[in-house]
Amino acid sequence: MAIFIILWISALASAVLDSIPVTAMMVRVVVSLVSRETLGLPLEPLVWALTFGSSLGGNGTLYGASSNVVSAGIAEQHGYKITFTRYLKVVFPLMLGQIVIITAYLIWAHIIFEWHSE
Repeated sequence: MAIFIILWISALASAVLDSIPVTAMMVRVVVSLVSRETLGLPLEPLVWALTFGSSLGGNGTLYGASSNVVSAGIAEQHGYKITFTRYLKVVFPLMLGQIVIITAYLIWAHIIFEWHSE
């Protein structure tokens, strides 16, 4: 369950905030969770969840990643105006689809096959 919480929170937060501060904040959360021996959480799946969530989540909105802003600026210079709402309508569902696929992958890799090291 911790894998999904880390993945989805970091993805949704990275969609509205820059991914670097979100990742820095969530690293502390992951380390705190793993350091509690009573929870028995392995580090590797949580790191993968944070990695995928923060990097893919930034694609969800126009201002979620600096590369999105730069791309919109270049498009505007060439006569293509990309508004926040238009970008959100097209790309946010794609980002959600990517996160669903990554959720399935993490279930497969770390819950079913336990690929993480103990």
